[in-house]
Amino acid sequence: MNPRYFRFFAALLALLSTACSHTELRGSGDLGVVIEREKGSVQIVNTSQPSPLSRISDLGDLSHASVVFSRDQRYAYIFGRDGGLSKIDLLQDKLEKRIVQAGNSIGGAISQDGKLIAVSNYTPGGVKIFSAETLEQIADIPAVYGEDGRLSKVVGLADASDHRFVFTLFDADEIWIADVKNPKQPAIQKFKNIGKQPYDALLTPDGRYYLAGLFGESGLAKLDMWQPEAGVQRVLPDYGKHDEKLPVYKMPHLQGWTSSGDWLFVPAVGQHEVLVIDKHNWQLIKRIPVVGQPVFVTARPDGRQVWVNFAFPDNQQVQVVDVKDLSVIKTLQPGKAVLHMEFTPRGEAVWLAVRDEDRVMVYDTETLTETARLPADKPSGIFFSSRANQLGL
Repeated sequence: MNPRYFRFFAALLALLSTACSHTELRGSGDLGVVIEREKGSVQIVNTSQPSPLSRISDLGDLSHASVVFSRDQRYAYIFGRDGGLSKIDLLQDKLEKRIVQAGNSIGGAISQDGKLIAVSNYTPGGVKIFSAETLEQIADIPAVYGEDGRLSKVVGLADASDHRFVFTLFDADEIWIADVKNPKQPAIQKFKNIGKQPYDALLTPDGRYYLAGLFGESGLAKLDMWQPEAGVQRVLPDYGKHDEKLPVYKMPHLQGWTSSGDWLFVPAVGQHEVLVIDKHNWQLIKRIPVVGQPVFVTARPDGRQVWVNFAFPDNQQVQVVDVKDLSVIKTLQPGKAVLHMEFTPRGEAVWLAVRDEDRVMVYDTETLTETARLPADKPSGIFFSSRANQLGL
């Protein structure tokens, strides 16, 4: 070979080798995002070796943001309060696309096959459906109710099996199921008079039951997704009727309810209690006293522990419930305004967003001790990509 060409190829190989050595390879299942609500940004984080990787800015109003993930765990879809829908590439640390699809949005979901993104809106009331690949709008489902055709706020949107979305209409006292096998023409099934002001809802981890919390009256509304034709049934209709009514400083988040074995753990509205419900007969079996009004009641993946955070003025505390004994075993003081909790996929650690301390804290769930802390600007929600493989999240 001509020496000149040899030197050229040697230099080229050296350049390529250097470039490759600086390329960061990531497993997408090891990633998550932390919402920085006041800056309108998110941090992409490594969850196995707790550390920040990058920050994505200019995402609008994230004061009530939620996140879902693509099936391959590469993309995060962020729902902002200003109606923004953002698609983030977690591997390339960039904003893939952002649209503003409504005036006031409250959350969203991704379809069973990962092809559709649904967004629930306060203004205008309804659900819009988009392509997960391009964010192009595919369908619009206005939440119209009543003889005068008013629009209801939509809450509690969840993805269900058999290519369905399910959600509640706060103002209309209804639950709707949208079958999106033909996404351009969703088939809607409506359930009316389910209870006053359903403010949020959850889907049990097996996807069978959809439960809506009621703000305007006692109890819950339950819909069996295996046999919706049976209609909506009421759960605990008499709970709390004779209890002292306390001011509600922050509504509990029902997607922060949790299931462990045969039991559901539910935050009580306006009470300093976590309710334990038997899933076989839907009866209340215990009221666990806690230090404040619970917001999120979240189970470790193996179901052995339940972690509880609280509304103001008790939001500097977190309590740990031992499910075996149905009792509080530890009260932690992570700092001012613990807004959210997220377990690592197998539950050896839990991450806490401590807003007023500008940090995220990581705790070992066996020793209940702090193991790491990360700086974050007014963090709120924490979401790990393992959610991509769970129904209803």
